[in-house]
Amino acid sequence: MDTGTVAAGAAGTWRLGDLTVNRMGLGAMRLTGAGQGRPGDRGRAVGVLRRAVELGVNHIDTAAFYFSALRSANELINTALAPYPEDLVIATKVGPGGDASGEWLPLARPGQLRGQVEENLRQLGRDHLDLVYLRQAGLESVAEHFGALAELREAGLIRHLGISNVRPHHLPQAQAVAPVVSVQNAYGLGFRPGHDQFVRDCAAQGVAYVPFFSLATTGREAGVGGAEHAEVRAVAAAHGVSAVQVRLAWTLRRGPNVLAIPGTGDPDHLVANVAAASLRLTDEDLARLEVAHRRGQ
Repeated sequence: MDTGTVAAGAAGTWRLGDLTVNRMGLGAMRLTGAGQGRPGDRGRAVGVLRRAVELGVNHIDTAAFYFSALRSANELINTALAPYPEDLVIATKVGPGGDASGEWLPLARPGQLRGQVEENLRQLGRDHLDLVYLRQAGLESVAEHFGALAELREAGLIRHLGISNVRPHHLPQAQAVAPVVSVQNAYGLGFRPGHDQFVRDCAAQGVAYVPFFSLATTGREAGVGGAEHAEVRAVAAAHGVSAVQVRLAWTLRRGPNVLAIPGTGDPDHLVANVAAASLRLTDEDLARLEVAHRRGQ
């Protein structure tokens, strides 16, 4: 990899409906310090967002429920980037919610989703949202909830819709209600290989697949940490890059519809993550990594 090449567009683009994004994006959750035992530095988080846009990131994934004791992801995005660049796509999620103390609330009922959409609009300082995911939990059918979002799309509050934390049968349920431009699920190298076919099915239908926790090793949802696969370490050593960069490059090779949204509040990690867009894995590399992937769950 040419370590001097740091541009989010190096991995190509994908269209989310009528919006074109670079396939290397940014997840906003870690900007808040949530789950890290510390609130994080506000100025540094704002700097990461601005630097990301400088590097060509034009797809940022957030949610109103991404907040810690002192930081809100949406507020940070608003502070750092408003007035927003014309090509910037901000995706957010509704369904889950937290109270003022950070405790999780039950999944929102369909009639409560408008309030959550409006909350995101207020926090981001926008009159419409580019992409809103219904993040489901425990629903056998997403049709009623997705229908509530489809009504808000018709009202002009939302431009495009997606679904998150779903199983394959949820996609046709949602598509029967309104167009789905993106699916966002937990998925990564060695993590949920059973979803490989779902990724391919989405590609065949022109639907983006956006993995979260794509950097997870044996730590799973805990993120980077835990034991790294020997195959990943070997490929990283061969290219003179980090295991994280190998995981991101592998993610982007899963299909032209796969969009990476690695999260970080560290400016150096941001640059390294974006640089992974230019890492070109060989067929031999991919074969070695497939061994690690097949051992996953």
